[in-house]
Amino acid sequence: MNYSQTTKFLFNSFPSYQNVGPGAYKEGLQNITEMCRRLDNPQRNYFTIHIAGTNGKGSVSHILASVLQQAGYCVGLFTSPHLVDFRERIRVNGEPISEREVVAFVKKHKEEMVSLGLSFFEMTTAMAFQHFSESDVEVAIIETGLGGRLDSTNIIKPILSVITNIGLEHTALLGSTIGEIAFEKAGIIKPDVPVVVGESAPESNEVFDRTAQERGSMLVYADREWEVVESEPSGEFNRYHIQRPRDGRTQILDLDLLGIYQRKNIITARTAIGVLRHYTPLNISTRALIEGVRSVVATTGLMGRWQRLGTSPRVYCDTGHNAHGLKEVVAQIEAQQFRKLYMIIGMVSDKDFDAVIPLMPRNAYYIFTAASVARSLPAEELAAKFRAEGFEGEVAPNVHTAYRRAIELADPDEDFVFVGGSTFVVADSLSE
Repeated sequence: MNYSQTTKFLFNSFPSYQNVGPGAYKEGLQNITEMCRRLDNPQRNYFTIHIAGTNGKGSVSHILASVLQQAGYCVGLFTSPHLVDFRERIRVNGEPISEREVVAFVKKHKEEMVSLGLSFFEMTTAMAFQHFSESDVEVAIIETGLGGRLDSTNIIKPILSVITNIGLEHTALLGSTIGEIAFEKAGIIKPDVPVVVGESAPESNEVFDRTAQERGSMLVYADREWEVVESEPSGEFNRYHIQRPRDGRTQILDLDLLGIYQRKNIITARTAIGVLRHYTPLNISTRALIEGVRSVVATTGLMGRWQRLGTSPRVYCDTGHNAHGLKEVVAQIEAQQFRKLYMIIGMVSDKDFDAVIPLMPRNAYYIFTAASVARSLPAEELAAKFRAEGFEGEVAPNVHTAYRRAIELADPDEDFVFVGGSTFVVADSLSE
């Protein structure tokens, strides 16, 4: 099989959350444990950092990867989902796994993956672990796919666990309350391994405090360790003036991720770096921290986080898609100056529409569409849900058509276009 045939096989043969939603979720770690045993447990051959959370996992993962690369380490990065190419999920020093290596892994292990009944994510996890080992990775940053406790990545013994934040998401699988979801995320806390929690909140703190105490793990809340005292645009960066309340220490960091919600992620990442410096074998200089934060996009290839797609008119996309994330994205949109706002929006069929629709800007003209994945809600149905709540707009059959229509309607100098509502809508827009 060539690369195209191999990825088609993977998506068609293994249940993928991207395509079928909750039906692809498998509880338990038996399958991935057995698969990695047959690979001689490659995940034990390098240090790992484990990242979970409702939002911000990708940004924090990529910030840490960039800083560690600047510190001189060979860094693996495993994230999901991909936006344009499957290989984005598995990177070493910013370089995606090669097509040849994907084909070779599947060819060699196809039969045992099928016999074990691996999910798409379990297969991808095993491939990443093996690729990192074969690439002589020194530190791998591993992002959970869904939840934490029963996520396929949770067979690692990391040197640091990070939980970015907790919001209501995937409630059919993870629980219907903040406390229940926090319990699932807290599953990545390992005995005697430090854990950083990005955002403290009473209902989730109770869970994290209890779990960390039971497992003898040092727990640090990032929003108590550092705070942003000032932020401002600085050329192609956002400049953050941060301060540590306990001693008044200050630091200035330029970040090339531009969304205003990154003020939370920069605090989580900065706190994680501090813990890595003082409580793990890693050596991270101040220079590596400053340069790594400045060059996240260039170093790691991160896409889809308040990313500019066009300048005339201004077009931005963002992968924020649940209520917790969309609230931050909408705040970013409302901070822009424009005469008229155009929203290209698509969502998956299992979205909590009652939670997300009230968050969306009402001073906008919507172009409702559907991404090119099976889970997408048909554009006409999405439009009906929004129109029932008083929103104005029209329907486009796919993201490419919606994008062209928005550019046709928008004034090139005065209007603003946003693309989002779903990771998959952003993915389609990036292949425009």
